[in-house]
Amino acid sequence: MSSAAESLSEPQVLAHTKQRLFPGEDDGSYAVADTQFSQDEWRPGRPIEPAVRDLLAPFNHVRVGGGYPDLVGVRTLESDLLAVERLGDEPPLIAVEAKGFASGGVDTQRGIVQAHDRLGEANVAYVAVPAGSVSETDRTLARELNVGVLGVDAAGNVDALEVPRVVGNRTTTEARALRFQAGARGVADQSFGLNHPKNYLGYVLAEYADGDTATVLSTHDVVDAVADARRGAAFLGLIEDGPRIEPTSLGAEVIRFAKSRHGGVESALEEFAAWHGSPKRFVDLAPAWGRLARRVVFDYEATELLVGELQAMHDHGITEPSLVDVVEWLHEQFPAFAVELFVRGDDDVRRRVLTEDGNLRRGPLERGEIYHSPTVFQLKAMLYHTGILTERGSEPSDLEPTEDVWALREPV
Repeated sequence: MSSAAESLSEPQVLAHTKQRLFPGEDDGSYAVADTQFSQDEWRPGRPIEPAVRDLLAPFNHVRVGGGYPDLVGVRTLESDLLAVERLGDEPPLIAVEAKGFASGGVDTQRGIVQAHDRLGEANVAYVAVPAGSVSETDRTLARELNVGVLGVDAAGNVDALEVPRVVGNRTTTEARALRFQAGARGVADQSFGLNHPKNYLGYVLAEYADGDTATVLSTHDVVDAVADARRGAAFLGLIEDGPRIEPTSLGAEVIRFAKSRHGGVESALEEFAAWHGSPKRFVDLAPAWGRLARRVVFDYEATELLVGELQAMHDHGITEPSLVDVVEWLHEQFPAFAVELFVRGDDDVRRRVLTEDGNLRRGPLERGEIYHSPTVFQLKAMLYHTGILTERGSEPSDLEPTEDVWALREPV
């Protein structure tokens, strides 16, 4: 083995592995590296290069199986990385343990055992190590435990030395956080560009109506930001967005409701025109449509989780929790989901908010700029308009997290 290959540290091995398993952000994939890799030093006196840290971002501390993988994500993998191409319709949850050179060499067997432990919840598990450090004994152990082995060379090439089978497993809320982000309805930076649910309902009707969708939306004063309305309708699960836009079963129900209540989608859209520019809460302005919007918004996975935990906080006497209170509470119950839902994913923000062990630092939580706008502004505004929360959302630039109240309008 070359001296260059022998110098590969664990963070370097992991960064090359992430590039191989999760090469892009436009393929329906999402992955996070553990928060231990977000620090300036991997070990005392062993710095993590900024370029390596950038490749590993975003960071989160996600429990899978009996521990915290070095890398965990969701993606449909190429056939050369798997013994079985896929299991079911969903892409697999992938867990990776990395090992680099230390004073005692590469502890490949320990990495294999750790990776196997992750199969309690993951669908696929790998150990990634410097190329040439894998013995035949290591490979035999990996095959017996159904762990893939990835060899990484000094140039960053990653070869599959052993390929694992995909297995079916239970999915905890922590694992669901990654699936949520990887899916079409996760919290992307541009998931919700509009903060009123009528815009997304109106898009479904305009798409179904005769004529050009943008023209129909403009004619009825529904919304001018057509791209935002389309994207939000997809995130809310109202349409299947692709070369041909089709309503989902939930979107079809919106169309049926419009026909039943107004006789047709065009007549319904005329009603939408009367609501244009109104500051009134939607469920009070148009109660029937507001209740339908509530059903749509509640079908969004993050809403159910939020409402359940806000109710739990209310039961514990926290009746008007601040945004900081909510994030801290949610992090105690579902840490990975709390971070993915509320905290922006860039390297600097996650490093400020999370310790090496994945714990929250309260100080950064009190600053608005660390939050996902689609959650604290657009989603919260929709929860307000559908009668779920007492207050609207705010842009991160205008946000005072310790004063931003997230209270249920109608606690049980």
